Amino acid sequence: MVTQQLGRPVRGTRNVAHRCECGAPDVVETSPALEDGEPFPTLFYLTCPKAASAIGTLEASGLMKRMQERLTTEPDLGVAYRAAHEDYLQRREQIQSVDHIAGISAGGMPDRVKCLHVLAAHSLAAGPGVNPLGDEVLALLPKWWLSGPCSQKFAGGAS
Repeated sequence: MVTQQLGRPVRGTRNVAHRCECGAPDVVETSPALEDGEPFPTLFYLTCPKAASAIGTLEASGLMKRMQERLTTEPDLGVAYRAAHEDYLQRREQIQSVDHIAGISAGGMPDRVKCLHVLAAHSLAAGPGVNPLGDEVLALLPKWWLSGPCSQKFAGGAS
């Protein structure tokens, strides 16, 4: 099903890290190094096309820039975002240590906001309270599972 969601073959997928309300995968956990040895720092990859589209709309609205500005003006947010970065690194290191990406998480963490998809995927996989900006992204999203590809096109094949 993830291949159908992405519209391409999957690479380095270890398991489903989170399922949406429709039962389909919406986040997969990937290997820190792909089959060919290429380092892949994105541990949690958002696969649901409906969620990805809604997050793309948030990115286009300027949300990343506003979040980035808040990292410099809200010290507690900066501390929590750095903790999310450390959580991401720890989870990836538990799977495999890859020297080339040591200390590099994803989505711009710990100092920048570069990809809301990554932050949302981290929040979905890790649960609420781990990535504050990912949690904010999820709170702003519509209930994508009520219509669209994951609840209609892929119904019945939730693996």
